[in-house]
Amino acid sequence: MRTKRVAIAATYLSIVLIGIAQSAAAQTDTGATPPRYARAEYRIPMRDGAKLFTVVYTPQDTTVRVPFLVNRTRYGVGRYGPEGYTTLRTPNELRRDPYIFVVQDVRGSFMSEGQFVDMTPQLVGKAGPTDVDQSTDAYDTIDWLVKHVAHNNGKAGIWGVSYDGFYAAAGLINAHPALKAGSPQAPQADWFGGDDLHLHGTFVLDGIEYLSTWGRTRPGQPTTPSRAKVGANDGYRFYLEGGSAGTISSRFVHDSSPMLNEVMRHGTYDDFWKARNILPHLKDIRPAVMTVSGWYDANNLYGALHVHQAIAKSTPQPTNMLVLGPWPHGGWNRGTGSSLGDVEFGSATAQFFRDSIRSPFFASHLKESATARLPNVYAFETGTNAWRTFDAWPPRQATRQTFYLRENGGISFDAPPPGKTFDEFRNDPARPVPFIQRIAPDRTTDYMIQDQRFAARRPDVLVYRSEPLRADVTIAGPVRPSLWVSTTGSDADWVVKLIDVYPDDAPEKAAKTGTGPLRPGESMAGYQQLVRGDVLRGKFRNSMEQPEPMVPGASTHVAFDMMDVLHTFRKGHRIMVHVQSTWFPLVDRNPGQFMDVYHATLSDYHPTTQRVYHSATAPSRIDVNVIRP
Repeated sequence: MRTKRVAIAATYLSIVLIGIAQSAAAQTDTGATPPRYARAEYRIPMRDGAKLFTVVYTPQDTTVRVPFLVNRTRYGVGRYGPEGYTTLRTPNELRRDPYIFVVQDVRGSFMSEGQFVDMTPQLVGKAGPTDVDQSTDAYDTIDWLVKHVAHNNGKAGIWGVSYDGFYAAAGLINAHPALKAGSPQAPQADWFGGDDLHLHGTFVLDGIEYLSTWGRTRPGQPTTPSRAKVGANDGYRFYLEGGSAGTISSRFVHDSSPMLNEVMRHGTYDDFWKARNILPHLKDIRPAVMTVSGWYDANNLYGALHVHQAIAKSTPQPTNMLVLGPWPHGGWNRGTGSSLGDVEFGSATAQFFRDSIRSPFFASHLKESATARLPNVYAFETGTNAWRTFDAWPPRQATRQTFYLRENGGISFDAPPPGKTFDEFRNDPARPVPFIQRIAPDRTTDYMIQDQRFAARRPDVLVYRSEPLRADVTIAGPVRPSLWVSTTGSDADWVVKLIDVYPDDAPEKAAKTGTGPLRPGESMAGYQQLVRGDVLRGKFRNSMEQPEPMVPGASTHVAFDMMDVLHTFRKGHRIMVHVQSTWFPLVDRNPGQFMDVYHATLSDYHPTTQRVYHSATAPSRIDVNVIRP
């Protein structure tokens, strides 16, 4: 059947727009010429001779020396030439407290010279001027700016969102002495470990479109690349009919994306991916750091959490902030942040971040007269809708708590008794469990908070739920499923979802935005709100480097860390867990056999029967950290 090809899918389009617009309506000009800034274009030389195209906006008031605020970007500086003056792409709250704003095309992209390399490997032991990476480019850029742009105070900050967050993080490594503050926001850190393209060994399917579009850019082109027309409005149908990632790439992209081809050639955590993991290099960081992401950032919450942790581990310094709010990817940079999907948060969380966290952070480290006392961790507690502050993340006061999966679909704080009991379901890759209820091209901005009742009704989803809670339960930090399972195949995916079930008399109403399955103002009674979901490909249960087949029919232990949460299950709510083996088309389907999944053919996909055990000798459970009242 011929599948209609349309524009790029919604989620990666939103990533690109975040990169290009970096802020949307809340932080861009409306088109009028900024009255307080003069615009200049430079080609700043790097140590190897490559020149990087850079736009500098300098305050017209030259009576005060001000710091630089640098954004090194993969997505283009905006319009090029004189008309670009109208696209000053900086946060409104920062323009009220002037800086010299710098936006630069990174090496090999748009108007900058050199070779572009995705997730540029960080070089160790540089031997000479030809050994360059993103940290040296950031260093050389700041060095040139301080020496050649008038009226600066000798200090610089660096920031960026998503891919640009990766460049901000790289700029912190062996930083220029003038770089005093950096804010990696939703930074890509490890594309195999959990950012953007992979979730515990599964491949995130809309990465095909992203890599097929942005992997084809060439230096010297001042325009956004044309979008690869891969997906369809009904992503579930498109990816189901399209087959494996390799088949879709060949059919719709004609294998024209070099990076996508590399991804599919490197199906384990090998040297290719290790070289592109920036986390081991975040050592001895001198600038103050504020890492930012959202609990519902489907792309780079992993990167933010691990960048913060890597710096905290290697650089015990007083300023290593972490900010986590109730936002999707880049949501802190646009709108009010008062709701997502059907769920209300009770306040303008994004505006609060921009005005009361980000602005004072940069001012306090870059301006002589500014001071601000900010906590090490600002985290929004969902469920109670309140900002909380901590001195470390995860909070030191949190203690371990275990939820056991029990017979008859129960959840208990008590371990199961002796006896071999299990639940089973038939997993058919020809009828995968959808990850959202509505029709969409692929990954949506609100899928991480959506109502899960549609999935609970399916026979290939195991459902466990607690009794109504007698008191609030607040969990903080990573969620760790630890399951005893079996499959009749030689490989299987294990999807685990932690869910907050609203009582039947819940007073809450659906958010007024109308983006979820409920109509605005409808009752949230019985709502099954996704708190955290994740997936592990069974062959990677012991190692991401050396996958192992599962033994058909054998009880096997699988455990993995889902990403962190700060959520309160309120009194009267229930805790629910779903276990399933497909989550489509969020991630690719497992054929049910140990093989190269990227290049599976239609005949490779087979139904399997999965079991989840819950007994004293095979206690399937969820481990969390709980903050006591």
